[in-house]
Amino acid sequence: MKPIYSKAVLVIIIAGSLIACNKLTEDPDSIIVASQFYKTQADAVAAVTAVYSSLNSDPAGDFPIYGRNLNLLVGNGSDDQVYSPSNTNPDVRALGTATYVAANDRVRKNWQQHYYGISKANLAIDNIPTIPFDETLRNRLVREAKFIRALLYFNLVRLHGDVPLILHDPVTVDVNSLKVARTPVNDVYTQIIADLTDAINLPDTYTGADKGRVTSGAAHGLLAKVYVTTKDWIDAQAELEKVLTAGTFPNASGNYGYDLFANFKDAFQKPSKNGKEHLFSVQFETNLGAKNSQNYISSGDFSSFNPAVYAGDLPDERLVAIFDSADTRKSVTFFNKLLNPATNQVVDFGTVTRFSKFIDFTISPLVNQAQSAVNFPVLRYADILLLYAETVNENNSGPTVDAYAAVNKVRTRAYGGIAHDLTPGLSQSDFRDSVFQERRKEFVQEANRWFDLVRNGTLVDALKNIPAKANNVSGKNYLYPIPQVEIDLNQLLLPQNPGW
Repeated sequence: MKPIYSKAVLVIIIAGSLIACNKLTEDPDSIIVASQFYKTQADAVAAVTAVYSSLNSDPAGDFPIYGRNLNLLVGNGSDDQVYSPSNTNPDVRALGTATYVAANDRVRKNWQQHYYGISKANLAIDNIPTIPFDETLRNRLVREAKFIRALLYFNLVRLHGDVPLILHDPVTVDVNSLKVARTPVNDVYTQIIADLTDAINLPDTYTGADKGRVTSGAAHGLLAKVYVTTKDWIDAQAELEKVLTAGTFPNASGNYGYDLFANFKDAFQKPSKNGKEHLFSVQFETNLGAKNSQNYISSGDFSSFNPAVYAGDLPDERLVAIFDSADTRKSVTFFNKLLNPATNQVVDFGTVTRFSKFIDFTISPLVNQAQSAVNFPVLRYADILLLYAETVNENNSGPTVDAYAAVNKVRTRAYGGIAHDLTPGLSQSDFRDSVFQERRKEFVQEANRWFDLVRNGTLVDALKNIPAKANNVSGKNYLYPIPQVEIDLNQLLLPQNPGW
């Protein structure tokens, strides 16, 4: 699909006319408001394009949600990732040492970016149904916006707990009426489930320029992940079976054609983006001239191939150590040496390991990775398989043949097609631990690790194994704080999370 970027620039024409008495008469028709914009099919398509753009861009030119900002919280805030020694941003460094506070700029920015996207989705959901054009397309566009709204609220509720549930754009500029209270977690999840339940009516596939838009399979998959997170194991398994390709597991009925790529690296390559393993990905592209539509996750600047210059995030070496040499995911996810195509020489980056999963090797010469065209995979088929293994284990008080088959399918791919099965006869808890370990290896830098540690109840224990974080973590870290700037504006309705 053509990348869904916001190329539009909001133009507000301020005009006035002076009448004979020299008084200024304001002309409200000269300002573009929602009631004037949502008139045509093209307006509806543009509105949903703007919803997608909230995932891969930032109006101020900051790191996008899925271009690095979410990873800073979910990666640096976990036991997987640390900041680069050359990174001087105190807010990023604080995430890497678990010394962040409510005033942390990255926490604030993530919150604001998520609500910015939710606002765009709300506008589309409320206004597109009023536009007279093809009903099928109209319903589809609304459901796409609902999926993204659900995804954004899913992130927020997992990061912060109770959050304001805003479903309509404000109709007033009165400050007091704009203040919204925190909504209980269960109510937020009810809305997420409602949005995704509608989104499952989306098309199964797209072709041409539309490839990469939200599909029915993506909605079923994300809904299953929501149920897993809330430990609704029965509904989780039912949804997962709707995604799993028919004939691969008992009761699997998916007709989407999902499967794992034969090679792990193909899940993170420009030529294979939006392929058979990708349920939903945030779209990135190279050199579009859109400064704020950039993927900074592998943000090392390779212009000089100077190992000392690397402002990107780094893996904790204990993460690297859990991979054995036969696991192909290791060489795809990390590097210590890299070929400089300009000199045809291999450059040794020393003992400090770097991330390589999101490096766009199609860029020639291999320079600043801010222009990486590698998509961000929000949901892959490997995730569905591992969630299925976990869910079946919970539903049956222990692993079954099918639970083993699901996790072993992922492991076989990891070892280049050679069977590398889990130890048979594991207890329920040991199998659970094995699945979470497999998730850790599979989804490095894919915005999963912190969420997995939280829902498994092992976050504090995991962080205490990281020397830079060990003395700074406690139960409060199971939620991120509400940004201090939001509390300052709305102290009565936005109480802070415990411990912050």
